[in-house]
Amino acid sequence: MKAYQSEEDIIQNLKDAGCDEDTIRTFLEDLQRGKRMTGIQLLEKHRCCLVDHLHQDQKQIDCLDYLLFMMRKEQEI
Repeated sequence: MKAYQSEEDIIQNLKDAGCDEDTIRTFLEDLQRGKRMTGIQLLEKHRCCLVDHLHQDQKQIDCLDYLLFMMRKEQEI
């Protein structure tokens, strides 16, 4: 870990990013064991999950937007 970020800062960042306790523990263990790339891969996997959820949420919003658009359009007729 770099000196500019304490372990507490990293833990808080990971919590803010939605990481669970197991992910945080595993990541910190990877860093302590010198397995930086393994830790990076773990965070990349978590990031991919977040992006997938984001896309799912966006699709749901798009469906609602379409329904609202159609209902408003129908109301104008």
